[in-house]
Amino acid sequence: MTPPDYEYLRKLLKDHSGLDLSADKQYLIESRLLPLSRKCGVSGIGDLVLKMKGGSSSIIAQVVEAMTTNETFFFRDKVPFEHFRDTIMPEMLKARANRKSIRIWCAAGSTGQEPYSLAMSLKEMGATLAGWRVEIIATDLSTEVLEKSKSGVYSQFEVQRGLPIQLLVKYFKQNGEFWQISPELRAMVQHRQLNLLHDFSQLGVFDVIFCRNVLIYFDQDTKINIFGRLARTMEGDGFLVLGAAETVVGLTDVFKPFPDKRGLYRPSGARAASPQAAASMPKIAAMAGR
Repeated sequence: MTPPDYEYLRKLLKDHSGLDLSADKQYLIESRLLPLSRKCGVSGIGDLVLKMKGGSSSIIAQVVEAMTTNETFFFRDKVPFEHFRDTIMPEMLKARANRKSIRIWCAAGSTGQEPYSLAMSLKEMGATLAGWRVEIIATDLSTEVLEKSKSGVYSQFEVQRGLPIQLLVKYFKQNGEFWQISPELRAMVQHRQLNLLHDFSQLGVFDVIFCRNVLIYFDQDTKINIFGRLARTMEGDGFLVLGAAETVVGLTDVFKPFPDKRGLYRPSGARAASPQAAASMPKIAAMAGR
């Protein structure tokens, strides 16, 4: 890969996905794109670049997907899901007692382990959520990972990473070497293809947003922009959950840290969605408690 090809790819990836690669990440591009070049029937990364410069939107989409597909696993890092169970949901149950509805967004939901971990957490609440409408929206830039998430099918290796055995037995059905999450859990998660660099106001207003382990790849200006738009897409008393290596501190004042809860934030102002906005939320949710 020549230096001009690398610079072209760096700019393309930043423009299309927000991925901000430093000057020493050639090895990462080579490890991800050499297999893709073979798949596309070309001799190397240089030929991929030529096709992209020639206007091949298909190759561009495949390159962006190859470079932005990140690792995930069930109940990753544990702490955010403890916050969800012990802090977020108890507060939401009180604050939303009148309308009995909660909207949750998993931004960069990847192959589905995060949204399905939340769905399992909700199901484990049992009768507490009876009569409530709980909606989980999972979005990702990659259509490939969204299709896997929709299928809810995981390998033995994937279900062994972070998923307690009792939840595996309770919510999955084995089919040969693979496990599929139950139709009831799959029905709780709605999927949307979405680029965080673009407008996402059409998703509506959320009570809880999980946006973990994606902003670390963006530059400072992009992070600030996304935080501002996240704040405008959240109820004034909602919750934002970030990854362990991510923070709003020193970047923006639209969110403030929740005391003594690492990775948990709340909007700093009193801005809440209007009653009209809440009333017009999409009615596509699945019941979480029955």
